[in-house]
Amino acid sequence: MPISMLHCLQYNSFKGLYQVVAVKRLDTTGVQGEKEFLVEVLMLSLLRHSNLVNMIGYCAEGDQRLLVYEYMALGSLESHLHDVSPDEEPLDWNTRMMIACGAAKGLNYLHHEAKPSVIYRDLKSSNILLDEGFHPKLSDFGLAKFGPTGEQSYVATRVMGTQGYCAPEYATSGKLTIRSDIYSFGVVLLELITGRRAYDDNGGPEKHLVEWARPMFRDKRSFPRLVDPRLKGNYPGSYLSNTIELAAMCLREEPHQRPSAGHIVEALEFLSSKQYTPKVSNTVNSAGMESVESPKETSVILPQESERERAVAEAKLWGETWRQRRQSEQSSPEGSK
Repeated sequence: MPISMLHCLQYNSFKGLYQVVAVKRLDTTGVQGEKEFLVEVLMLSLLRHSNLVNMIGYCAEGDQRLLVYEYMALGSLESHLHDVSPDEEPLDWNTRMMIACGAAKGLNYLHHEAKPSVIYRDLKSSNILLDEGFHPKLSDFGLAKFGPTGEQSYVATRVMGTQGYCAPEYATSGKLTIRSDIYSFGVVLLELITGRRAYDDNGGPEKHLVEWARPMFRDKRSFPRLVDPRLKGNYPGSYLSNTIELAAMCLREEPHQRPSAGHIVEALEFLSSKQYTPKVSNTVNSAGMESVESPKETSVILPQESERERAVAEAKLWGETWRQRRQSEQSSPEGSK
């Protein structure tokens, strides 16, 4: 649906102040445009969360269809990943993990806290908007659907969405579930890791991000090849495998094998808490992973042996936790859907 965005000042009579807002003008030519406008107004009137964009108001007078949102000062995640000029600094690793965690929290709210549950259906980097401090918020709910009710395990609907983000089972059957959103989130997480577009017409045989990355999921020695080269090695090698494995879980072909949004939030809260602090010099071994002398992501300096023991313990805990959750999910009614 064609849209145009503009920014303007709104007078807040309660505070006696002007505030900058974003106004989205929708082209409602045809039935689909009108439907998406109504869906977005309905969804944003019902939903409230710190990781969802806030709708301030709307206009549906004559042929005008306007949505008024809070102004998101830093624009979209897409622009910060894919439209960065050579003289600009790319998003650092810590910021990328913080954005991923916030987006996952918004998705978890839609899936498990909103009543009724909501399937987003259009999760992509251009729909993740960034406020001051790179605080992420999901936006554009024109394609959203309420989740299945009663005995139903899916919502049957016409296939909509953006190339590169659409879950394979939804693309082929039109059967939409919350696990379809998880696949799309996996694509966004992979964008954050790699700095590549989900789909690039100019990418030749590598135009599909997931198809390019999937063979490398099988070999941890290939993981450094997945990382955005603009980071120049400034990422925590000891937690890179956890992050890539999480993306791979979200992108599993079988929907019921993908983690829930809640489990993704828990994993990303853990990963985003491991702040990477680069040092003056890096030492990289032949496989591209950090050596013992390379930068550590912990903010507390510990003796080398203690640091190694703690890393081993955390890795074991990570693996045990995910195994238990996968077994629990597969034995639960939801896991069998």
